[in-house]
Amino acid sequence: MDDEERAAAGMRTRREVLGDEHVDRAIASTTEFTAPFQDFLTRYAWGELWTGEGLSKPERSLITLAILAALGRDQELALHIRAALRNGLTPEDIREVLMHVAVYAGVPAANHAFSIAVATMPKSS
Repeated sequence: MDDEERAAAGMRTRREVLGDEHVDRAIASTTEFTAPFQDFLTRYAWGELWTGEGLSKPERSLITLAILAALGRDQELALHIRAALRNGLTPEDIREVLMHVAVYAGVPAANHAFSIAVATMPKSS
């Protein structure tokens, strides 16, 4: 796959996982300074990693949630909780990931991630 094909595949996957509204906002806020970074994200994070054949999108969401929660990346965690639900994960799946975070990355990280999940997920969850 060349860079142009990778970028097109990445944009399709990025929109599928994150939603058009988020991607449109990211594109609209792109500047000359941030354009190379946005291109990099689209081609490699979304056009290589997220479109790979080794894992399903729900599996990739599980991994992403665990990493973001463990690292305390709040804004990205909220974004990827919404993406995980869009990818077919249930609130119960997300809870299980955060329970793993508690054991492997620490209770404070998981406690904080749970508060973000509660604020992010639909209220019936």
